[in-house]
Amino acid sequence: MYGIRNCDSVRKARKLLDESKVEYNFHDYKKNGADENALIEACERFGWDAVLNKRGTTWRKLDDETKAGVTDQASAIALMAQETSLIKRPFITGGKQLLLGFDASLWGEILEKGEL
Repeated sequence: MYGIRNCDSVRKARKLLDESKVEYNFHDYKKNGADENALIEACERFGWDAVLNKRGTTWRKLDDETKAGVTDQASAIALMAQETSLIKRPFITGGKQLLLGFDASLWGEILEKGEL
C-alpha cells in the first residue's frame, strides 16, 4: 500500500486491512518518496489524470505555470515524484487487485471475496 501515514483515507484503509487481518507493506510517500514504478503502474491502469490529485491543497497552491506544464503521463509523474502529496491515495498494488483511493464498500466487497 502506498500513501501518507496521516492521510484520513489511508488511515481508514489501513484500519480496514488490519481488522480483516490482511498482511501488507506500507510505503509512506513522505518518508520514502514516490516509487516511480508504482506511479507508472497506477497511471497505466487508471490514467495519469486519476492518479494526480487535483482536489487537494497541494495542487491549489501550485502556480499556474506548473499546473499548465502537466500535459501527459511523463509530466504528471515527474510532478508527483517531486510533490508526493499530489498522488491520490491510497494505492494498492502487488495483489490480485489494483486499487486507487479508498471506497469502504468496494474494498469490503473485494475483501469478502478474498480478492485482495
